[in-house]
Amino acid sequence: MSGRLEGKVAVVLGASDERSMGAAVARRFAAEGARLILAARREDAVKAVAAPLGAIGIACDITQEDSLAALAKAAVDHYGQLDVAVNLAGIEYQAPIAETTREALLQQCEVNFIGTTLFFKHMGAVLKDGGSMMTASSLTALTAPPGLGAYAGTKAGVDQLVRIAAVEYGKRGIRVNSIAPGFTRSAMTDGYFQMPTVIAAFEKAAALHRLPTVEDIANAAVWLASDEAFTTGQIIDITAGTSLRRPPDGDEMV
Repeated sequence: MSGRLEGKVAVVLGASDERSMGAAVARRFAAEGARLILAARREDAVKAVAAPLGAIGIACDITQEDSLAALAKAAVDHYGQLDVAVNLAGIEYQAPIAETTREALLQQCEVNFIGTTLFFKHMGAVLKDGGSMMTASSLTALTAPPGLGAYAGTKAGVDQLVRIAAVEYGKRGIRVNSIAPGFTRSAMTDGYFQMPTVIAAFEKAAALHRLPTVEDIANAAVWLASDEAFTTGQIIDITAGTSLRRPPDGDEMV
C-alpha cells in the first residue's frame, strides 16, 4: 500500500533541529512516501536532519529573496517537479508595546511576514498545478497575549496573506493554508518546558487538557499536503482548544 504522499516532491523550510516542527513534518512526509528537500539557514544542521530520511539538505535564508528562489530551483533541478511547499521558519520576540524597538519590529516583519510572502512567490512559481503550500500561524494570532504584539501581529498578517494567496493561486488548483500551533514543545520552546508551572497552566487552559506535540502538527501537514484535503485559505487550529479560551497570563504561570 502506497503512502499518502507517494510520488510527491516536498520542500520543508525550517528543519535544522530534530526537535523542530519542520523535522517532525519531514519525518512524516518521508514515511508517507514524499521525496524531500529540507532547508534552513544552517547547512550542516539541516543536512544532519535530512540524511537519515534520504532527503536533500540545503542552506536557505528566508530573509534573502535570492536564497528562496534558489530553493525553488533546487527542487525542480533535483526532482523535476514540486508538489508541496511548507514554511516553518520563524522567529519569536517578547516585549510589551511600550518597550518594543523598531529594530525588533523590522526583524519580525523580515522573517515572519516578508519571508513568508516571498516563500509563496517563489514556491508558487514552480509548484505543480493542484499542489499545496502552507505556512505557520500561531495561537498568539488567534488570541491577544500581552507582550507578543510584534510576533503575533506578523502572524496575524500572515493569516490574511494566506487567504489572499488562496484566491490568487486557486485558479491553478493550488491550495494555500496555514497551521496554527498551540503551546508546543519544540526547539523554539524547549526552555519553557523545563518549568512545570508553565506546562500546568497551559494544560489547564487547553480544552483538551493536553498540549499539542510536533507530531500533531505533522499530522495536520500531511493531510494538507495530500490529495485528501480539499480546503484552501484556512488557518488550521492545532491549539488543543486553547484558542477557545485564552492562553494563561504571567500570574497563572507562576
